[in-house]
Order: sequence, then C-alpha cells, then structure tokens
Amino acid sequence: MDTNLLIFGVILLIIGYLVGVKKQTWLLSGFNEKRVKDKGKLARLVGGITVVLGAFIVISGVVGVKPVEYIVMFVVVVMLSLVIFVNVKMVE
Repeated sequence: MDTNLLIFGVILLIIGYLVGVKKQTWLLSGFNEKRVKDKGKLARLVGGITVVLGAFIVISGVVGVKPVEYIVMFVVVVMLSLVIFVNVKMVE
C-alpha cells in the first residue's frame, strides 16, 4: 500500500467532486467564465474525469502497484489531453 498515491488520489477525488457536483469552477486554473460556451458541461466533464483518475490512483495505491511512475505519467497524459480538448472544443 502506497500512502502517497492514496493521498494524491483522495485529493483528486475531492477536487473532482467540488468541480463536478458543486460546480466550484474557481478551482480550475486559468478558468475564464466569459470564454466558456457551457460552464455546466465543462464542470461535469472535468469533475468526472478527475474523479475517475482519483479513484484509479486510490485503487492503485491500495493494490500496491510498484511502477508508480507509469501511473503518474498516465494521469499527466490524461489531464493534458483534457486541457487540450477543453481549449479546442469548449472555449471560444
């Protein structure tokens, strides 16, 4: 069991919940409400993906996956892909 992964995963779960369910978009870095087409859709998408990644990291921490670098690289690639998608499709 890797406590660092558990802490990181729980943080992502909390942020994902706050953004996706509570619509706390101020947590998103560089968020400009005037440029986004649909604020609710953005919050659901980013929050949902963040919750899924947080759950994946928590499960990986509990199971004890040893190559932690691969998990972190996967999360970074998914988050970068999400940033690119949001900027191309959801921002004017």
